[in-house]
Amino acid sequence: MPATKTASRNWLFWTTLFVLFCAGIYVLRSVLMPFVAGIIIAYLLDPWVAKFKKMGLNRTIGTLLVLFLVLIVVIPGLLLLISLINEQIGRFLAAAPEYISSFLRKIEPVINNLQERIPNFNAEKIRAYMRSNFANWLKMGGSVLQSLISSGFALVNIISLLMITPIVAFYILRDWENILKKADSLLPRKSKAAIKEQAREIDRTLAGFIRGQLSVCLILGTFYSLGLYFTGLELGLLIGFLAGLISFIPYIGSISGFVVSVAVALAQFDSMGPVLQVVGVFFVGQFLEGNFLTPKLVGDSVGLHPVWIMFALLAGGVLLGFLGLMIAVPVAAVIGVLIRHAIKNYKESNLYLEK
Repeated sequence: MPATKTASRNWLFWTTLFVLFCAGIYVLRSVLMPFVAGIIIAYLLDPWVAKFKKMGLNRTIGTLLVLFLVLIVVIPGLLLLISLINEQIGRFLAAAPEYISSFLRKIEPVINNLQERIPNFNAEKIRAYMRSNFANWLKMGGSVLQSLISSGFALVNIISLLMITPIVAFYILRDWENILKKADSLLPRKSKAAIKEQAREIDRTLAGFIRGQLSVCLILGTFYSLGLYFTGLELGLLIGFLAGLISFIPYIGSISGFVVSVAVALAQFDSMGPVLQVVGVFFVGQFLEGNFLTPKLVGDSVGLHPVWIMFALLAGGVLLGFLGLMIAVPVAAVIGVLIRHAIKNYKESNLYLEK
């Protein structure tokens, strides 16, 4: 009986602690983003700091060196990318009326065909609706996007990210080993070995997926951006970059980028040659991702099913917004490891083995 009471109290304690933790994240979701971003950056950069430490540098110097190298590469690259994308949007908006007219001319045979095949099909009403609304939607969307890029504000408070995130990343990176030692000292002795084993499995899953998938996203984003840019596609840099950026969501990045690129190409170009080049860029990108990038950089051992990832991202985005998108994959990895551990224990229990 005492053992049962102790187990019940432990269960109640950990359940209450978990509920309070989740409630705290929900309440503070608007201010947690730079801190979560700093922790994620620290986790991604820790192997590089560890390499510098093996070379004889202390952890503080190694942390400063890694962050400095990242900043001098990332910030100029982002500024250049924003400038190029902003220029492309401006050119696209200036040529938008011509593209709309070209697009309407190209779909005219489709509308005529539908009018012949479908009774009571009001082709004139559809033409009038498209002429009156399509241009306004395109210009409004492009103007808003150009304004967001020019101002440097999109989805997040950029000032807090730029000011707080590097500081958080620095302190987490510098004290990473001390944090792990402190956490290790707080583990319950009876379950310490099992908890550490699960933590190592979570780390392998996150390292394999996040670091590997981040590399895949960067490579694909660069490939799509340059490929679409050299085909002459307006907004090619923006579409390619976004398609690569969201390629960590299975199938969504490539399909959405392909559809938008082909639609813009059909409106922009008068011949099918450039359109086929755009299609070829995505075909080659998907071939490289499926046969080389994902198998080599991510692998099949991470244990995160594509459907589970999509569900986690959707749930995280609905519950916590952009913060939810940032923590969705780590949370999914933790839950996945715990579920596999629970299934393993179940298969070793009498409940499963009894006939």
